Amino acid sequence: MSVPEPVVYLTVHGIGAPERDVSSAESQTWISEQQFEQLLDAVGTRDDVRITFDDGNTSDVTIALPRLIERGLTADFFVLAGMLGQPGWLSADHVRQLDAAGMTIGSHGWAHVDWRRLPDAAGATQEFGDAPTVLGELIGRTVSTVAIPFGSYDRRVLSGLRRAGATCVYTSDGGRARPGTWLRPRNSARHDLDARWLAGVLDERSGVRGDAVRLAKRTVKRWRGRP
Repeated sequence: MSVPEPVVYLTVHGIGAPERDVSSAESQTWISEQQFEQLLDAVGTRDDVRITFDDGNTSDVTIALPRLIERGLTADFFVLAGMLGQPGWLSADHVRQLDAAGMTIGSHGWAHVDWRRLPDAAGATQEFGDAPTVLGELIGRTVSTVAIPFGSYDRRVLSGLRRAGATCVYTSDGGRARPGTWLRPRNSARHDLDARWLAGVLDERSGVRGDAVRLAKRTVKRWRGRP
């Protein structure tokens, strides 16, 4: 029996000029329209690469969606349910538009907070349960895939997501993911994205030692306790 080839997940946050205030730290994960085109050119029609979007910025619809459609590509959009309709963020109609275009809608939680630092059970319920429920009601189907904000997780977070019914959870740990796994690492595009970074991430033959290091780090994260 053949072993499925690993998949490379590329994560985009914002594209172009932000339509809302962003912190200096958040600005590091925004890329230009030209860099996004470069990313799409590198991906081409490869079936071992998947593009994902986090946060739910308006650039998902105004910039990314037309280019994806033009190239016949689909992507996964992980949306912050609690920010819907706020200036610079996706609206409910935007989410429906993405869904109608064949894109996959997932949850990025409610308010973009660190899930390791949720103060109480009510906060976890809102982030893990209410957020995907709201998104599911918008598109008329169950939303059960999740992307973890800031890539911050531990055993408590993962247990909470399992109890909430998450069928697939995406991190920001870097490296490649095996199809069918519940916890999947992704590679986040940053403001300094260039051809060299893309080639390094997409080259299946590179980074064997790096994969081992990332696996060790993921293992630590999965079993660590509350900060």
